[in-house]
Amino acid sequence: MPKKILILGAIGTVAIGAVAALYSLTQPSGPIFIEPTNRALVVQGKAIYANNCAACHGASLQGQPNWRERLPNGRLPAPPHDKTGHTWHHPDAILTDIVKNGLVPGRTAPPGYESDMPAFSKSLSDEEITAVLAYIKSTWPSKVLQLQKEVDLQQRK
Repeated sequence: MPKKILILGAIGTVAIGAVAALYSLTQPSGPIFIEPTNRALVVQGKAIYANNCAACHGASLQGQPNWRERLPNGRLPAPPHDKTGHTWHHPDAILTDIVKNGLVPGRTAPPGYESDMPAFSKSLSDEEITAVLAYIKSTWPSKVLQLQKEVDLQQRK
């Protein structure tokens, strides 16, 4: 009987380890904290933002009017990415995932949530997405950038 328990315990340990490994592989991984200090990256990101994001989020990152009020279709307008929005409330891994995959209900949005945010995984590389986020973050005051960095570091723990 003790040998049977030992074998079952070993099998259980291996199964838990496999599940944990699979979970970590399926979670969105983002870059190390995106510092908006690389001027070349920020300039690249500004151009990519202008071509892919500004139509909805505004040329000055101001978002759409009344972005907190639902539209007739139940969806929310595009939020601002400047200091007045909530972009800085999210860690870089989540921001990267949203740009890459759109808002995914149950992962980056509440279950059942519908959004007009497209997925850019087929049109932008990871490096281009990082550049866009570097540009957005380069417009934030240092206090907002520091708060977002703290959010990012908390998520990584």
